Amino acid sequence: MEYKDTLLMPKTDFPMRGGLPTKEPQIQDMWKEKNIYAKNLERTKDRPKFILHDGPPYANGDLHIGHALNKVLKDMIVRYKSMSGFQAPYVPGWDTHGLPIEQALTNKGVNRKEMTVAEFRKLCEEYAYEQIDNQREQFKRIGVTGDWDNPYVTLKPQFEARQIQVFGEMAKKGYIYKGLKPVYWSPSSESALAEAEIEYKDKKSPSIYVSFEVTDGKGVVAEGVRFIIWTTTPWTIPANLGISVHPDFSYVQVRANDKSFIIAKDLLEEVSATLGWESFEVEQTFEGKQFDRIVAKHPLYDRDSLVMLGEHVTTESGTGCVHTAPGHGEDDFHVGKQYGLDVLCPVDDRGVMTAEAPGFEGLFYDAANKPITEALDAAGALEKLTFFTHSYPHDWRTKKPVIYRATTQWFASVEAFRPELLEAIRQTEFTPSWGETRLFNMIRDRGDWNISRQRVWGVPIPVFYAEDGEPIIEENTIQHVSELFREHGSNIWFEWDAKDLLPEGYTHPASPNGRFTKELDIMDVWFDSGSTHQGVLAEREDLQFPADLYLEGSDQYRGWFNSSLITSVAMFGHAPYKGLLSHGFVLDGEGRKMSKSIGNVIVPSKVMNQLGADILRLWVASVDYTADVRVSDAILKQVSEVYRKIRNTLRFLHGNVHDFNPTTDRVAFEDMREVDQYMYAKLQQMISTVNTSFENYEFSTVYHTINNFVSTELSAFYLDLAKDVVYIYEADHKDRRAMQTVMYDALVALVKLLTPVLPHTTDELWAYMEHEQAESVQLTDMPQAVEVPNATDLIAKWDKVLTVRDDVLKALEMARAEKQIGKSLEAHVHLFVKDSVKELFADDKIDYAQLFIVSGFTLAGTVEEAPEQAVALEQSSVVVEKAQGEKCERCWTISTTVGEDAEHPTLCVRCAAVVSK
Repeated sequence: MEYKDTLLMPKTDFPMRGGLPTKEPQIQDMWKEKNIYAKNLERTKDRPKFILHDGPPYANGDLHIGHALNKVLKDMIVRYKSMSGFQAPYVPGWDTHGLPIEQALTNKGVNRKEMTVAEFRKLCEEYAYEQIDNQREQFKRIGVTGDWDNPYVTLKPQFEARQIQVFGEMAKKGYIYKGLKPVYWSPSSESALAEAEIEYKDKKSPSIYVSFEVTDGKGVVAEGVRFIIWTTTPWTIPANLGISVHPDFSYVQVRANDKSFIIAKDLLEEVSATLGWESFEVEQTFEGKQFDRIVAKHPLYDRDSLVMLGEHVTTESGTGCVHTAPGHGEDDFHVGKQYGLDVLCPVDDRGVMTAEAPGFEGLFYDAANKPITEALDAAGALEKLTFFTHSYPHDWRTKKPVIYRATTQWFASVEAFRPELLEAIRQTEFTPSWGETRLFNMIRDRGDWNISRQRVWGVPIPVFYAEDGEPIIEENTIQHVSELFREHGSNIWFEWDAKDLLPEGYTHPASPNGRFTKELDIMDVWFDSGSTHQGVLAEREDLQFPADLYLEGSDQYRGWFNSSLITSVAMFGHAPYKGLLSHGFVLDGEGRKMSKSIGNVIVPSKVMNQLGADILRLWVASVDYTADVRVSDAILKQVSEVYRKIRNTLRFLHGNVHDFNPTTDRVAFEDMREVDQYMYAKLQQMISTVNTSFENYEFSTVYHTINNFVSTELSAFYLDLAKDVVYIYEADHKDRRAMQTVMYDALVALVKLLTPVLPHTTDELWAYMEHEQAESVQLTDMPQAVEVPNATDLIAKWDKVLTVRDDVLKALEMARAEKQIGKSLEAHVHLFVKDSVKELFADDKIDYAQLFIVSGFTLAGTVEEAPEQAVALEQSSVVVEKAQGEKCERCWTISTTVGEDAEHPTLCVRCAAVVSK
């Protein structure tokens, strides 16, 4: 007889090697063929909904690793929720308007000046759909589940119609207005920008100190005394109309270089050192409020510069006297408005100085810095010129510097309902918690929202103008435009005359001749995406408003989170989301930003082609996404090793339950050995921790909990121990079936718990699990932890036992290194324990030799009684000797019973009894 054939070895067709790059597309084809997403929605149709609303990526270019992080986080949540008591539809979407698509077409050789606006917009639409198709296939390759055949797209007529209604509702409440204000202006884009379209990069700028001579000191300051200002934008000096001082600061009049200057007292030492004054004398001290309405002379032109009081003045830098150009700064604008100053802006759309800057007309603003500085020097007003590098706002698309420039724009008021916005933030759940403070402070401090853009690829602002230029923003005209857009799309705004866009028979007293014009600016793309709560959540029957969760990168506190909040609170008084979750950015392995020039870019498609989407997904689960995360080839290799361990453990579990029927072979908990009860209790503990972690969006805890359970509890302990039972005992032995019960439940639980993270792998294995009826693991629910009797005491006891087991394993390893033994089954262990664990070894129901995977075991006494040759360890002292007896041909243990059975002389009595049955 071949005794090895009598062993009940693992049997499974689930392959050891994943082959994920080849296998995953096949599994995705199966999902599509079986329509798993739709079946899941049908299966969960009577459950409450959980709506994670997708923030729209921009439809341009291939996916980067940040996209992968974002979409996998969303997918893990959606998959978990659909398996834990909810119906969780996921509708992906795309942002499709804006400058980048215009720029992309220009880069491809499209000359928009040779075609109509409508023709150019049609090309933009075609390009956007090409990009959507490209990105959609890449998202699907990552394994993201959702309604990919029916995404939301911001250029679709029904979406644009809803967006017009959002605008209309805000206008009806008086939140939309047109005004002349300084805004971020991009000369390179020739358009206004929102704060969310600004990024900061280092820029070298001139730093100048300029003096303004007093012409009317109001009896406080003598004529000829000079206020010194500091600025890093010499090109704004032609726009200067005043000087701001803080009413509560102390100022000094100081004599230096035969001139008298006024600066803030707290900055005197710093300014004198910067200007190189070898000596100075303080002539007089003032309170800032004394300077109100003093008049100084502009250093270049024959006009006044008015001294004004402003709370915005600080002593953090400069002189405490602030150069004020109402056309080029927000604070400047507000203080100038209080004092009745004009809004002078001598710079055009392209950033070129106009005739309102005599002497510098036709110069690009940056190029004007040098001649303006030279003119100041010639006028005797330049006190100091240096250069320094500092963080400066840039257009996030063109990557070129922006300026503050006063233009007439359309605005959405924030000030009008700021308290309601702040209260809506307080009512929102934030992950991580610091997100609340971040968004709260942004809304608290932000100005009104500039919503108009001087471009053509976007949703038109639905405003008409009467013959006298009066804007027409009426509910009936806006609703009519909305209905037209829903039927025809927004291109008609550029194709039809204004009168054809108005309701039939429309009249207006300011247009007695029936002539109307229309606004040609488009809406900020953040208004597009900020309207998705209506264009998507309220529009689609399969979704609901407000959403349960918005999830995006941390940059969206000033972007999508912000714009969505404003539009929703303006309309309904509450946020469009119940919860906000943000993630950090992806850096390379050394914490550097990814850059093609450095060569450290990790591309998702390349990772999936080489390693598989499930490796990418497992990496996402492994990181603390709430901060910036790192990825590199080395990091992905480590993740691949964890995946291999998980896969092989699942395969081992599956192989060892090949002859187990959970319906007929299950052993009740109370009939199990204590070691099996312990592992069952640890399994329930793991299930509970993982479910709780999923609920709290703590995916790295999910990762570490499962990895630890697989590596430590199962592989290093229980499955190693199981071999001596599951392989050796007869098929229906109670102890064998008990271990199989634990193993089967562990297998099913792990496959389900891992499905949000590794859906390809778990569905692949699910196909081999013959006793599970659902056609996909995605069509099942998460395991729920069951209560284990005396679980706390049971786990505490066996955790202690395993600390002693660790001691024994260390002693065996030392004996193996010293060539005393080969395999651990060649050993007989004599154990000397500390009093703290002595009672654990009084249990005669535990097979300690089997527990330690040795052939012989003796509880020899306490550590005080241990002989000199014993190895002293944490909980015990151990003596390892060669086991007495012969090696059993079947189970390989060394036993004195080998040969006792005449029929099977090479077997121990245990194995002889098994094979004789």
